[in-house]
Formats: sequence, C-alpha cells, structure tokens
Amino acid sequence: MALSARLTGFAPEDLEATGLGDTYRRVAGEQLGTGLLERLLAGPELPDGTGEDGLLEAARALTLLWYTGTWPGPPAFVVSPHAYAQGLAWKAAGLTAPATDPAGYGSWAHPPAGTGAR
Repeated sequence: MALSARLTGFAPEDLEATGLGDTYRRVAGEQLGTGLLERLLAGPELPDGTGEDGLLEAARALTLLWYTGTWPGPPAFVVSPHAYAQGLAWKAAGLTAPATDPAGYGSWAHPPAGTGAR
C-alpha cells in the first residue's frame, strides 16, 4: 500500500477502503512477473525513467490499475466490475462511477425532483 499511495497520491487508508489491494497485487504479479513487481516494491524511490529495466512502465501500469480498474495490457482488461466502480479517477473527480450506484428499485417510475417532467 505504501508504494501505491506514493504512485496515486491517495492515503493508504483510502486505498485499503477499496478492498482491492490483494487483488491488484495478484494482478500486477501475474502481468509483470514477481521479479519486476518485487523490484518495484523494493525501490526506495519511484522510477524516473532513466533506467531501461521496465520499472517506470510497471509503475505506470500499477497507477492506471488503481485509477481505472484496468490493466493496460496487452491485452488491456478491466479487472472486475468492483474495480471499475472503485477506480480512483471517480473519487478524484468527486463522482460515482456511472451505473454503479442505482437509486433503487422503481426509481425510474417517477421523474427526477425539480425537473417539472410528467
């Protein structure tokens, strides 16, 4: 979580609240390989792109994963509906992910308040 907090700018508690830490570590390990992931986790500093060891690309992929719930690939894929809904991009914008917070059963039967619609 410490690395992810540095990459995303979100507090570790906010990241833990998503419930996706273990899932993202597993996905990153599968996609990057455990060696590259461990090197990224072990580094005292964030990668700056001066090396040719793939650490910067790995850091970018991990950051994208937290913000969108998507691994960049190839092939790119959404980890899960929960990952999409918990994407940090929505939190950073102060929004809820579209189609993830329904108003409740039957909410479509009445017009939104204040619209004057009938």
